[in-house]
Amino acid sequence: MDALIAIGGEDTLGVATVLHEHGISVIGVPKTIDNDLSGTDYTFGFDTAVTIATEAIDRLHTTAESHHRVLICEVMGRHAGWIALHSGMAGGANAILIPEVPFDLNEVVDWVQSRFRSHYSPILVVSEGALPKDGGLITKDATLDAFGHVKLSGIGEWLGGQIESRTGKEARTTVLGHVQRGGTPTAFDRVLATRFGLNAIAAVKDMDWGKMVALRGTDVVRVPLKVATGVLKTVPVARYEEAATFFG
Repeated sequence: MDALIAIGGEDTLGVATVLHEHGISVIGVPKTIDNDLSGTDYTFGFDTAVTIATEAIDRLHTTAESHHRVLICEVMGRHAGWIALHSGMAGGANAILIPEVPFDLNEVVDWVQSRFRSHYSPILVVSEGALPKDGGLITKDATLDAFGHVKLSGIGEWLGGQIESRTGKEARTTVLGHVQRGGTPTAFDRVLATRFGLNAIAAVKDMDWGKMVALRGTDVVRVPLKVATGVLKTVPVARYEEAATFFG
């Protein structure tokens, strides 16, 4: 085998890093909707997932207002809340809950009631990995995925039940799940994937093994796989505080 181009996210490129350490000629390409690889500003797949989630939130606004309900949209994001942050801001959510910042349930209830007092219905966007301050991860069951991760899902339904019991308002949850992973890619993702592909082939030609192609600003550069996968890129508190300006 002359070269292996590994295309994927944290787990896939983590395996690629180990293969390189064992002498395999590997080049990495960052493809994940989670946008959680620290070596690149953006991964391809992220923009498409955010666009799909934003369109869903836009549609939920209509139902929320016509039925005066609390509507919760659960999006993907096990350890990083980038999808929730971007789609929630773009879709005009009244609260965004992410894994990086454990939430206070009482505060969430206050945001919901504040929205109703303004004669509008609240929309909440929650990452599947979000967790309350006084609790742990909400899991679908005890089964594991191919990389040994517990399967997540259920935080939206749990949150809806808590809000209903505390406010008396009806709450409905929409879990987007794998809808975020499919469909037609956005123009941004198509261009980014094409540029990554071209630069990955150039890295193979240069025999620059153990590197991942990455977007830095508007430039595609090469970074060591070990650097790209060493630390998960999570949402900075400052970015979350920007979004929190619009909560409630």
